[in-house]
Amino acid sequence: MNPADLTAVELLTGYRSGELSPVEATRAALGRIDAHDGTVNAFCLRDDDAALAAAEESAGRWRAGTPAGPLDGVPISIKDLLLTVDRPTLRGSRTIDPAGPWPDDAPSVARVREAGAVIIGKTTTPEYGWKGVTDSPLTGATGNPWDPARTAGGSSGGSAVAVGLGMGPLSIGTDGGGSVRIPAGFTGTTTIKPTYGRVPAWPASPYGTLAHIGPMARTAADAALLLDVISGFDSRDPWALAPVRDAEAAIGQAITGKRIAVSRDLGYVDVDPEVAAAVTAAAEVFAGLGAHVEETDPGFTDPIEAFETLWFSGAAKSLEHLGPEQRARMDPGLVEIAEQGARCTAVEYLRAMAVRNEMGIRMGEFHARHDLLLTPTLPITAFEIGVEVPSGWPHRRWTTWTPFTYPFNMTQQPAASVPCGFSRAGLPIGLQIVGPRHADAAVLAAAHAYQTVTDWHTRRPPLLG
Repeated sequence: MNPADLTAVELLTGYRSGELSPVEATRAALGRIDAHDGTVNAFCLRDDDAALAAAEESAGRWRAGTPAGPLDGVPISIKDLLLTVDRPTLRGSRTIDPAGPWPDDAPSVARVREAGAVIIGKTTTPEYGWKGVTDSPLTGATGNPWDPARTAGGSSGGSAVAVGLGMGPLSIGTDGGGSVRIPAGFTGTTTIKPTYGRVPAWPASPYGTLAHIGPMARTAADAALLLDVISGFDSRDPWALAPVRDAEAAIGQAITGKRIAVSRDLGYVDVDPEVAAAVTAAAEVFAGLGAHVEETDPGFTDPIEAFETLWFSGAAKSLEHLGPEQRARMDPGLVEIAEQGARCTAVEYLRAMAVRNEMGIRMGEFHARHDLLLTPTLPITAFEIGVEVPSGWPHRRWTTWTPFTYPFNMTQQPAASVPCGFSRAGLPIGLQIVGPRHADAAVLAAAHAYQTVTDWHTRRPPLLG
């Protein structure tokens, strides 16, 4: 089998037995980029020489029986919002000077480097990660492996496409309103937005405590492996939680007896019938695994107005240092919401925070009765590339078609997305699994249990033949 088709767990098994080399795996990942990135545009930076040199060093450690850490030799990509030492972080923007300097790794990048991972490049993002699709003035649009004429979602679209096409089994993305879950849902890949603070962030995001960092992969087992590596305390993040690395250990735990709620519409979302049917079928799978499944809604109303107040204010913060000449070179949609956010008053911001607080209380009470919540990841399947909303959509902003994702950034809960089916047009459908704060391991255990009895996550995009 081509090493590009193997998961990180499978690669590591091959390294331990000596049947596979990190050099082979890295060459295979780079080969997939060569073969398909011209079609999908997932990478904005690659460094083959550095990746192969790192792979050679890893191979030497494996031969000596001294691997550097739990990811030694595994190819990984990094979303281009996260700092990488000696490599530019341009955030999809022409307003950032590639010359740098670039002296630092983000904490999550430093962790995977310490663990021996082979960083093969950086993946595309919309400008400053502002929207739920991946196109930018700097790098253009990123297409979906299942139909390159459709969006991959965003803002971690490049990362989702990379793992989906075997351009490395792992990637690190960011999620401020759904940005790892949206592209995972559209591309048939797997991810988790962890509890806020579990993965340390530095520099702080202008979007504040909405913005999470999460692992992207093809399986829940791989996502758990990466989450444990990038979790933990970092003194540069005042919100970082105490170190917890229990996700990988939870993989394989049974979900018998778990109390699982399922809501196809949260009580207020208009959902495509194909999506609703796939989520219903997924809930039946969980019941078959021994869980107690109940149809019920969490009980909050759509918090879009409050979320947009917080999100647009963050956009204003991210652009505050840029003048009219620089803004003229930027994504007009980003400039527009930043200007709207700049008009937000402190009282309006605090009112939005009050909505957020009330949601957190309500979800805490909900999870006293239900261990997990199942919803669609998205109410629709992937639409045409290069636009913020589908053709004929009655609204202008991406937030109007992502009603299942951003509420759980507001509540800071762990939320995974796993593939749960396909539309008649052959497009992936995502299932969101939400847990109470700090229950990241339980969410991933449930995702893995689902993947042990389904094969949606093993389906190959048409680009791979």
